[in-house]
Amino acid sequence: MPKSAMQKNKVFLIIKYLSENSDEAHPVSTKRLIEYLASNGISAERRTIYSDIQLLRDLGYDILQNSNRLGGGYYLGSREFEIAELKLLVDAVQSSRFITAKKSRELIKKLEQKASRFDAGKLQRQVYVAGRIKTENESVYYTIDCIHNAIQENLQIQFQYMEWNLAK
Repeated sequence: MPKSAMQKNKVFLIIKYLSENSDEAHPVSTKRLIEYLASNGISAERRTIYSDIQLLRDLGYDILQNSNRLGGGYYLGSREFEIAELKLLVDAVQSSRFITAKKSRELIKKLEQKASRFDAGKLQRQVYVAGRIKTENESVYYTIDCIHNAIQENLQIQFQYMEWNLAK
């Protein structure tokens, strides 16, 4: 029986902490993991951290250990998206005309969650495309989703692109 109700969440909290706070340049020490778990009401010892890290490795997480004279620590070796891929996606979102500025900021915030907190700051960059104006119409984002759904379901769509009158 776990010592506390949160004890069952220990492995989940370890991988969450490593994904948010570690990279090759910023490994997390075993001591820091124990402190983090204690702040969440979970008691842990050095030996249990070692076994939890091994369990995560067995589950397919690429957790590497960096050893140096200062102690080193653990970090995620690979992530769902590499930082170069995230930068590419951020640039595409920022330069897209049909995505509003507000929606662009929201999407970039979500993309930042896929990187460590150290790399997330690198994603805050402004792409300037000459003569490119962002739309103000928030519904365009959802309209495009609706069109893609219709295409996937092989449905016919109908829309009025523009309206012509005597004044054009």
